[in-house]
Amino acid sequence: MTPQETLDAWIAREREVNDKLAGGAGVGVSRPDQVAGRSGLDMLQAMLRGELPAPPITRTLDFQLVEVGEGRAVFQGTPGAGHLNPMGTVHGGWYATLLDSALGCAVHTLMPAGRGYTTAELGVNLVKSIPLKVQRVRAEGKVLHCGRQLATAEARLVGPDGTLYAHATTTCLVFEMR
Repeated sequence: MTPQETLDAWIAREREVNDKLAGGAGVGVSRPDQVAGRSGLDMLQAMLRGELPAPPITRTLDFQLVEVGEGRAVFQGTPGAGHLNPMGTVHGGWYATLLDSALGCAVHTLMPAGRGYTTAELGVNLVKSIPLKVQRVRAEGKVLHCGRQLATAEARLVGPDGTLYAHATTTCLVFEMR
């Protein structure tokens, strides 16, 4: 696929997810009764189907979940003028939040009903500035290990042409939900 074909496919997937959200649960926070008894993977798949709301941060920072699978989560973001730092480049915190979301949701896909996680450590390596001419970037998180108490994952942030902009790792604490 050419970079333009990749970008077109990414944008088409984004529209598909947004259409399901608009016709369904929209943006918000799921109620406890909506998520009770659901595994992490089921919850995230329900978000993609528009059955559960997407978290508000996705609108604040202009990124969203676009794919999930067992031990894997993909977020897509649109770098924009609202994400610029004083030097006129995309703020590293935007990279970090996008990567943290992909990492955490990848871990979330492996949580059975009644189990949760929280980020204990996040390491981010910014390797290239994202120019505003880049219309979309994707962060793909993959679980490396998921145990009873700890999970680890890695993620990469890339453009449609395959350019690597950042990579990250996380360690998450895994626990029983109340």
